[in-house]
Amino acid sequence: MTTYVTVAIPYVNAAPHVGYAYELVQADVHARARRLAGDDVRFVGGTDDYSLKNVLAAEAAGVPTKAFVDAHAARFERLAGPLDLSFDDFFRTSADARHRPAVERLWRACAANGDLYKRDYEGAYCVGCEQFFEPADEPGGRCPEHGTELERVAEANWFFRLSAYQDHLDRLISSGTLAVHPAPFRTEVLSFVRRGLKDLSVSRSVSRARGWGLGVPGDPSQVIYVWFDALAYYLSALRFGEPGSADHRRWWLESDERVHVVGKGILRFHAVYWPAFLASAGEPPPTRIQVHPYLTVGGAKLSKSSGQTVDPHRLVDDVGTDALRWWFARDVSPTTDTDFTVERLVGRANQDLANGLGNVTKRIVTLVRRLRDGFVPTVDAGPLAAVSDLEDDVADRLDHFDLTGATRAIVAAVSALNRDLEATKPWTLTGGTDTSALDQLLARHVASARCIARAARPIVPALAGRLLAQLPDDHRLPEPEPAFARI
Repeated sequence: MTTYVTVAIPYVNAAPHVGYAYELVQADVHARARRLAGDDVRFVGGTDDYSLKNVLAAEAAGVPTKAFVDAHAARFERLAGPLDLSFDDFFRTSADARHRPAVERLWRACAANGDLYKRDYEGAYCVGCEQFFEPADEPGGRCPEHGTELERVAEANWFFRLSAYQDHLDRLISSGTLAVHPAPFRTEVLSFVRRGLKDLSVSRSVSRARGWGLGVPGDPSQVIYVWFDALAYYLSALRFGEPGSADHRRWWLESDERVHVVGKGILRFHAVYWPAFLASAGEPPPTRIQVHPYLTVGGAKLSKSSGQTVDPHRLVDDVGTDALRWWFARDVSPTTDTDFTVERLVGRANQDLANGLGNVTKRIVTLVRRLRDGFVPTVDAGPLAAVSDLEDDVADRLDHFDLTGATRAIVAAVSALNRDLEATKPWTLTGGTDTSALDQLLARHVASARCIARAARPIVPALAGRLLAQLPDDHRLPEPEPAFARI
């Protein structure tokens, strides 16, 4: 199978926070799991540079927009190391030569289909969301997402005939051709579509955009709306601007899975606007939109704009990559906002990784070193029954983005292995001439520990690598070392 996995590209108006790090890790876990299952995978991320939010933040900082964007985008790109991300490509919309021709090709395809027209417009606008709001969606004149006061904007814009795609989008989502998960978000977006879709403004005046953005082909007074521009990155990264692009054909037209991992605040853009743009341009839709809720601190949403943030670089310096990735997978709810605290993260890591995966592996290696001088008995002994199907079970769960279920299965396997160690007490089976029972136990316990470590690879690849290094298949086991030191 061929799988294209992407994350949403964030505005770079401020430093990244741990809420976005969760999205990156969630997508990375899926990409790693699909690679281990034998898929050809392309995993792509990047930054959304053409935003009025970026311009305003640069003005507030007294820095030229391009210099401001370049500096902040670099901070997002550097997350790949601390978070142990397996990106195949990192794409910046203002700096990558692949982007402009792709956006312009998409625009011209929609125009050729008769779906773009220009008219005067006045409405309530949120700079944070970069979108206009209908009166029903703006109670009290404030943005429901950011809580900020909406601006009144009047100008001539280009519009996309979104209303023409209402039935198409309803069929696409309700049939599962475009799968929106988890289920509550599918219900939410179908409700939005069925309330009736209005045509969408897809350009902004050059003056209001401060000249920052990609120009509308043939209209020097307008720049392309940042969300038309940003969504096109999914194709830009595949060289859509080059007719006959092999990447576009392989990873979009012919891919078995086209997966977007996004936060709930931008569900509408991905599940409504984006597939409509694609349909207009004659392109297939994504196959899956995986939506996640927010991380909060003290019940308040993490946000770059508000300053309510936790720096993932500093957090990893304090607790390590394995602890953060494991907590994301183990404790973050797939459907409701999850409150973040360092104490919760540390407690979970010490319990599951130090006392769990790390400790059980060390126990087994210590026994083999003490009882068999580090050589695993060469007997026909598979893993415990409770562990034998773990790799397949975890792989299946991660294929469906069930990260919490996958980590629960790993923790249950560790518990089963510890119980078997306590029940069989291999350290007591010494001194006699018949060593077959001890050999069977040791071989079974090593095989079980290997299964657990292999199953954990997509979630905590560095920790899994250290565990497997202590459990080599065809070498003497090394001296035991703590694979995960208590925090």
